[in-house]
Amino acid sequence: MPFFEAILLALGQIRVQKLKSFFTLLGVTIGVMFLVAVVSIVEGMSKYVEEDFIGRFIGVNTFTIHRWPEFSGPETEAEWRDMQQWPLLYRHDARFVQEVLPKDVKWAIETDGNAMASSPYAPRPRQAAIYAVEGDYFQIKNYDIIAGRAIAPQEYRLGTNVVVIGDEVATFFFPDLDPIGRELRISGIPYTVVGRIEKQGSLFGISMDRLIIGPLESGLGRITNPRGDIDGVLLKSATTTAMFDGMEVVREAMRSRRHLRPSQRDNFSIETSESALEDFNEVKTVMTIAGTALPAIGLVVGGMVIMNIMLVAVAERTREIGIRKSLGARRKDIMRQFLVEAATLSTVGALVGIGLGLAAAYTIQATTPLPAAVAPWSLVAATLLGLGVGIISGVYPARRASRLDPIDALRQE
Repeated sequence: MPFFEAILLALGQIRVQKLKSFFTLLGVTIGVMFLVAVVSIVEGMSKYVEEDFIGRFIGVNTFTIHRWPEFSGPETEAEWRDMQQWPLLYRHDARFVQEVLPKDVKWAIETDGNAMASSPYAPRPRQAAIYAVEGDYFQIKNYDIIAGRAIAPQEYRLGTNVVVIGDEVATFFFPDLDPIGRELRISGIPYTVVGRIEKQGSLFGISMDRLIIGPLESGLGRITNPRGDIDGVLLKSATTTAMFDGMEVVREAMRSRRHLRPSQRDNFSIETSESALEDFNEVKTVMTIAGTALPAIGLVVGGMVIMNIMLVAVAERTREIGIRKSLGARRKDIMRQFLVEAATLSTVGALVGIGLGLAAAYTIQATTPLPAAVAPWSLVAATLLGLGVGIISGVYPARRASRLDPIDALRQE
């Protein structure tokens, strides 16, 4: 029997015996559905973290200096105790770093905290995220000002009480009003709104638009860090190569400034988006393995069901096999026919599972904060798994059918 004809015969069996075919395909369909859905969620989370979460917090070709690591904590209690002894970062540390950097590297100081804000136009006070900054902060963060302007250099130097606000702050504190030039009180101190940032959206359900940015030397600096220290320094280079070169320059300068010997480890943290993703990539690997291993149980069950159904089919079609053999069909022809039927059944189940898995992934994305993204390799792997399960589970029934004696087969009723 030609290969294509065997496929058509298998599809015909699915149409004729719908209920039996449904239960035959069920195990493979469920296994593949969960495989595609889980991998799509993991892939979506990966892209979300890499492109949005880490990208917004650190940025492309950007590295940060902090007292402690922001994204990868200590692995042991001894390391944690050691980190507690690391000195604080201060503004003079940031300005020292600025002096040793190449001229084309952008830099910014950042401190952050939370404070209550109010305005005459809002029904009540509300908490907002406060950022006291200095330098090229808006360029490094890629914030687009859609109304008004950014903070001017002289306002940074003088510590003028001016702020740039996020979309949610503008909407809540100045409903149906243009916020530019209006007063916004933060911890009871009046600030003038000079700019509004383009809507940023949310990350894992956390709004990125409930922010207020002002000069470090203004009252916001005392709100965010009353001790006078800073949270971190952001540095952005033109290229990836320049970024790594800048990191080495900064590391050597900071070690020299803190009088660290060659045998001593850094008592400060320098991170890039790649280093921030190291821990997440480990989690992603575990989630991917678990997401592919658990549905494999369903595929094993599906393979066993297909094997049993094919054995029943061999018993039901014994007379057909005998007639085919008496008309000249060889063992390999019979074996190929049943193998193709088993593989076709399994592949159809895999294709149905792929469709259901994609639907489940996008339903989860639409109803929860979890993102989803289709990984092309998962679709190929799911199809090949379905095909492989069909072939493996169909080998024994096919061999049994091919070994039937035509005389004994023709005697069967």
